[in-house]
Amino acid sequence: MESISERIASEVYEKSYAIVDDFISEELRVSLLKEQSELLEAGKFRMAAVGKGEKKQVRTEIRNDQVLWIDAEHLNKYEKQYWSKVDEVRQAINQRCYLGLKSFEAHFARYPIGSFYVRHLDQFQQVLYRKITVIIYLNDSWSQEDEGMLRMYLPQEDGSEEILDIQPKGGRLVVFLSGEIPHEVMPTKKERISITGWLRDID
Repeated sequence: MESISERIASEVYEKSYAIVDDFISEELRVSLLKEQSELLEAGKFRMAAVGKGEKKQVRTEIRNDQVLWIDAEHLNKYEKQYWSKVDEVRQAINQRCYLGLKSFEAHFARYPIGSFYVRHLDQFQQVLYRKITVIIYLNDSWSQEDEGMLRMYLPQEDGSEEILDIQPKGGRLVVFLSGEIPHEVMPTKKERISITGWLRDID
């Protein structure tokens, strides 16, 4: 029987993305959300920037979320559980897609009410090593009225795009090719929490 990780790898191979509900246990979701809340209260989050190196800058007309990078060398027990599950996905994608994925980097991402991130690609000139985007949503509940969708623009063979809107439902995992699928976070009417990360072909 195909494992969840194998299913994700197959879908990424066939259509460049995969969506899996309840990827993590409810207990792990709640623990990660609680950790995020405590870190936020401790003032650890920073306004997200765009660009890399000398070109890195905060531009709130492009994105106005807040982030906190997770130190992969010093994971707590909940982060370790999540990293372990992502590593199973990494291995499955390598077996199916031959991408040579070696490592994972991620940050907590918090979108306060009214915040957004305009259309972009996760892989650009300075970060060509980002091959696969991996997002896990941590919200307690979400409804259509809360908005804040992840909107993906799926390239079609005729050159057009198909729009796919994904609710940031707690426990939902979204995986896609970083260099191929433009996407944006639509303005949210409720605080929106995730761990957003990238599988990379560098150590």
